[in-house]
Amino acid sequence: MVRIYPDGDAAVADIQDNATIMSGGFGLCGIPENSIKALVKRNIKNLTIISNNAGVNGHGVGLLLEQKMIKKIIGSYVGENTLFEQQLLAGLIDVELIPQGTLATRIQMAAMGIPAFFCLAGYGTEIAIGKEVRTFNGKSYLMEHALHADFSLVKAWRGDTAGNLVFKKTTRNFSVAMAKAAQVTIAEVEELVEAGAIDPDTVDVPGIYVSRIYQGKDYEKKIENLKIRQQNQVV
Repeated sequence: MVRIYPDGDAAVADIQDNATIMSGGFGLCGIPENSIKALVKRNIKNLTIISNNAGVNGHGVGLLLEQKMIKKIIGSYVGENTLFEQQLLAGLIDVELIPQGTLATRIQMAAMGIPAFFCLAGYGTEIAIGKEVRTFNGKSYLMEHALHADFSLVKAWRGDTAGNLVFKKTTRNFSVAMAKAAQVTIAEVEELVEAGAIDPDTVDVPGIYVSRIYQGKDYEKKIENLKIRQQNQVV
């Protein structure tokens, strides 16, 4: 049964050293800003972070890197964070790079209770080293294992007191599966409403998957690379 928390500090208070944590969102879109900042305050160490990207300097997962709280990142894109690069080259963190579609599917498989699957992406590259290979219809596939976590931190547009969540657009890419793939899912929402206020047809994640929920605040919603059209520019 979902429990309603007053803020991120209370919601993440029991996360300890060596935890494996999924962090939702796509790029900087829909990331759990409040939960990450609350996690920074706890100053725990040796975390394994499963996230599509490594945030940017001073924001998102980048805040955890600043405090040297991460021992390993499992993700698909880390090119926007110079601090990540520095720590990786210095041997301070480990990284497991996974093709983006494979990463999303490994999380989804954990959500569905499927322990492993076969995937074409990565065959014949360094990603294939040490993995089981099987041939189907004349093509070689890698066996990929489902990705589970101790905690999943996600941010939804709306949520209700029963734990039902509604995400917007690209934030669904990882957050929906992540919310179902961890032992404990902590959801922050831009708007927390009473149970029954959300149309059931719009629910992306049913409340049965959500352990804790709270109303977030003070969202920065930063943009990784701001591109604007110059005056009189033809597009």
